[in-house]
Amino acid sequence: MAAITHLFHIDAPREKVFLAVSTINGLQQWWTEQTSGSDKIGGVIEFRFGGRGFVDFRVEESNANTFYKWKCINAHPEWLETEATFELSENEGKTRVKFTHSGWAEQTDFFAHCNFSWGRYFVSLRNYCEIGQGAPFKL
Repeated sequence: MAAITHLFHIDAPREKVFLAVSTINGLQQWWTEQTSGSDKIGGVIEFRFGGRGFVDFRVEESNANTFYKWKCINAHPEWLETEATFELSENEGKTRVKFTHSGWAEQTDFFAHCNFSWGRYFVSLRNYCEIGQGAPFKL
């Protein structure tokens, strides 16, 4: 199995970063404005990217300000059954974010594209948390 992993720091309180990755409103600010659903455990968060794609994640686990986990239940076939986790900790006055998108069957061109896209959106997440302006997908 293959996994995408990103490790980076955000100069913002951990509570703020957690809200950005674990609430519908927060996710709309940095990933895609077309985010809806339920961000509670067992709920499904629906992400839409116009006519370019979609992904639905079921919320599997949430530990306030430290951990948030999704399982993909509807998307491109290579995403199905994959899991995405956000692990947050404090490091030298910043929030350390360890993101893992695991369970990929293999490293395909689509896997590489998704890895690049996650990185691009994590710059958006950082900007949203640090300066209040992310760059989410818009129609």
